[in-house]
Amino acid sequence: MYDLVVIGGGTAGLVCAAGAAGLGARVALVEKARLGGDCLNTGCVPSKALLHAARERMDFATAMRHVRASRDAIAPHDSPERLASLGVEVFFGHGTFADARTVTVGDETLRFRKAVIATGSRPVVPAIPGLIDLPFLTSDTLWDLTTQPHTMTVLGGGPIGCELAQAFARLGTRVTLIEAGPQLLAREDPDAAALVERALAADGVTVRTGVTVSHARDLAADAVLIAVGRQATVEGLGLDAAGIEVDGEGIRVDDRLRTTNRRVFAAGDVASRYKFTHAADALARIAIQNALFFGRRSARRLVIPWCTFTSPELAHVGTTSAEADARGAQTITVPLADVDRAVADEATAGFVRLHHDAGRIVGATIVAPGAGELISTVAYAMRTGGTLATLSTVVFPYPTLSLALRQAGDAYQRTKLTPAVRTLLKYYFRL
Repeated sequence: MYDLVVIGGGTAGLVCAAGAAGLGARVALVEKARLGGDCLNTGCVPSKALLHAARERMDFATAMRHVRASRDAIAPHDSPERLASLGVEVFFGHGTFADARTVTVGDETLRFRKAVIATGSRPVVPAIPGLIDLPFLTSDTLWDLTTQPHTMTVLGGGPIGCELAQAFARLGTRVTLIEAGPQLLAREDPDAAALVERALAADGVTVRTGVTVSHARDLAADAVLIAVGRQATVEGLGLDAAGIEVDGEGIRVDDRLRTTNRRVFAAGDVASRYKFTHAADALARIAIQNALFFGRRSARRLVIPWCTFTSPELAHVGTTSAEADARGAQTITVPLADVDRAVADEATAGFVRLHHDAGRIVGATIVAPGAGELISTVAYAMRTGGTLATLSTVVFPYPTLSLALRQAGDAYQRTKLTPAVRTLLKYYFRL
């Protein structure tokens, strides 16, 4: 009998297994392919390595060697040997629920007190006529390329599509990026998305928005990359046998990450609309506590930022501009042209935009070099109840881009100097 059986060896599964074993639980981890999941093998690690190679203007062969080397250097952290050293029993094969308290893997039967489903997600392949007959790539198969395509069509203007389109363009491929919606990065502030689009165009990417592909022949190129989104991996798990239901996001869970089988939890892409590695990590930590210690931690309280790692980066957390307008929140924008470090670095195409309710920060969008680092400060402020007034009092090093956050705080403080306050101050100084 295991205290915890985890199905899936990606980020969420690894955090659950290693964390539970570290607390003294008897843990089994089931993985059907490679440990590390999407993040290590086909997602975060290889894509960011490719982006680095593209910024350095490496040739294609050198870039792909760098991708493989980066993956190989990080892989030991997710290896079976490391997990075994932590006390986790690893089973390779397809895990399936036999009943509400049993998982089978081949001939093995794993009985559990609690379980976590962490099977992640996979690329969506749209139902475009002729696509099934066209050799196409996804973010899962892109890394098998051995020669550089002269031309590439990328279908989908989300984070994955934008990042890889820019990377391949910088490596010398002629790239066309097609997006059905009116703008790239549909979830983002339109001003921010427009800046990214201009950056891609400056790197040679032909961007076509508002275009619906009616047949695969419209995608003709040496390589076609499908990047229209990801969907939860829930097939073949025997969910019915365990009394586990699915919904539009994948596995149906409550705020405590419990499935409809109260002994089974789910974490990561398989049960969240936030399909990010850092979100999977955070959700896994909640799942461990709630599963093993009768905890009541709620995923609803998480503040989850995200970042698109184009050049410049686009990072966001909390309320969007549209949501801020709808709820009557106020917005403060600091253009990078007003930030000394950005001027010195000739990187003024961007901004820091914060939304607030009477000074309490409810969201932010940042377009800047290192925006992913800057948004972390905002996320921390939001999680701890920080305000724009607080940012105004923080001492940031000069000259850094982070000073834009203090400038936003200073701008908020100046709004308190109403005409009535100014009149009172005049009387004060006269006295």
